[in-house]
Amino acid sequence: MKHVEAEARTAGQAPPQVPQVDVTLNVNGTPHRLRLDTRVTLLDALRDHLGLTGAKKGCDQGACGACTVMVDGKRVVSCLTLAAQCEGREITTVESLSVDGEPHPMQAAFARHDAFQCGYCTPGQIMSAVCLVAEGRANSEEDIREFMSGNLCRCGAYPNIRAAIRDVAAEG
Repeated sequence: MKHVEAEARTAGQAPPQVPQVDVTLNVNGTPHRLRLDTRVTLLDALRDHLGLTGAKKGCDQGACGACTVMVDGKRVVSCLTLAAQCEGREITTVESLSVDGEPHPMQAAFARHDAFQCGYCTPGQIMSAVCLVAEGRANSEEDIREFMSGNLCRCGAYPNIRAAIRDVAAEG
């Protein structure tokens, strides 16, 4: 985009205007009215416009899962989802999982099993794991490994992550 703007300035033309969109994002049960560049991702809207920094920007290509959030109860990589696509949908972030200061069972299981080391991937891992259990896909070690394969951990805490998920799935 900067290249196009530079060419326009050299040619004596005004740089192209990026369309803006008014969007209401219902995040963690609260509506937020925003005016955004049409290209803004859900991840950037959450982090840069709403100050919700739980979802992390890892690869910014949808491959690592660090930015995983729920949209209408389903896990999505928010770096590949446009904020404008989420108008009228329920967005849930890791910030809303604990209730009255009590951690969500998955958060507690992650702590109990030391399922994080550096912690960078942990919010996305937890969001994906919560969905995995809700989807009924945590039936075996192989299922957990398969359905969590979109969430990468550079520290290699996978055995502990799987143990935490198994515990929560067993608790129902």
